Amino acid sequence: MGTVPIPFDPEAGLPGYLYVKLADYLADRIRDGTLPRGAVLPNERSLAAELEVSLGTVRRATRLLRDRGLVTTVPSLGTFVRARS
Repeated sequence: MGTVPIPFDPEAGLPGYLYVKLADYLADRIRDGTLPRGAVLPNERSLAAELEVSLGTVRRATRLLRDRGLVTTVPSLGTFVRARS
């Protein structure tokens, strides 16, 4: 299964917590269709390595996306995009 390349610049935009910036960035990719409904996000370790951020940052960003209703996580299967909003 291929992954969608996710170019993330942590220095872009206003100052703020990195996990919030990452969650906002991924939410924008969901809204613009780059990460379509049903897409599987890369696993947390892979995403952290790809984006050069800590695993904790990715976990907090993923939790924030779940809280916003944009993704759902199924244990042992992955994190899936729920819908564009």
